[in-house]
Amino acid sequence: MQFKGKKVLITGGSRGIGKAIALRLAADGADIAIVGKTAEPHPKLEGTIYTAAEEILKAGAGSVLPIQGDIRYEESIEQIVKTTVDQFGGIDILINNASAINLLPTEQMEPKRWDLMHDINVRGTFFMSKTCLPALKKSTNAHILNLSPPLTLNPEWFGRFLAYTISKFGMSMIVLGLAEELKAHRIGVNALWPKTTIATAAIQNIVGGDIMVQRSRKPEIVADAAYHIMQRPAAECTGNFFIDEEILVQQGITDFTHYAVNPGQKLMPDLFL
Repeated sequence: MQFKGKKVLITGGSRGIGKAIALRLAADGADIAIVGKTAEPHPKLEGTIYTAAEEILKAGAGSVLPIQGDIRYEESIEQIVKTTVDQFGGIDILINNASAINLLPTEQMEPKRWDLMHDINVRGTFFMSKTCLPALKKSTNAHILNLSPPLTLNPEWFGRFLAYTISKFGMSMIVLGLAEELKAHRIGVNALWPKTTIATAAIQNIVGGDIMVQRSRKPEIVADAAYHIMQRPAAECTGNFFIDEEILVQQGITDFTHYAVNPGQKLMPDLFL
């Protein structure tokens, strides 16, 4: 029970990768706060923060706190963090999972779509991290984990998805900078990214539909990788850009068949790799 009693805050925790990480840590008895905008059932989105909380509690969490919030706004971020600290007494782990995606080329990119990606991916991640710092500094093994890719100046990704690439690399630059800035406080700041596409609502509804989902892996592979990262001593594990497969191989796990949505389909590599 590596995470029994640990206080975990996860943005975008009502479905997909965020919920999968919550369920994985819940099995060890963690106290988990999940943040999401979906409080009422949505025709195109699975579940709500409340249905996710029920699953997480059944998985073994010490306690679960569903919080309706929007990390685009400072007042919402402040309320999210205050509610978590008031309920749990602190924060040991922050998972910056909430993200927006749009793969339109530059000529078709509307300002509101640019703003949404950058307000959530970069601005929201930055200020969620900032607002959690006073609580994280009190933890004995504090971690921040961003779901963002390894940094690269390969023009392929900028040329294909300029607006989205800038926003996701912005999340990764936060990792690079905060890891250095927070060394004296022994807070581990890392990024995690999947080797192949993950079957999420974004893949289903925005990127590739059912065909892409069939060529994807389940969110559980990312959750299992996050589980192992969070166990590491924060002071010694910081500034890394981890890939899910590589983490699991380090743990002696080399058979990934059970993670595939459809083991008979060829997997689709994820972006940025």
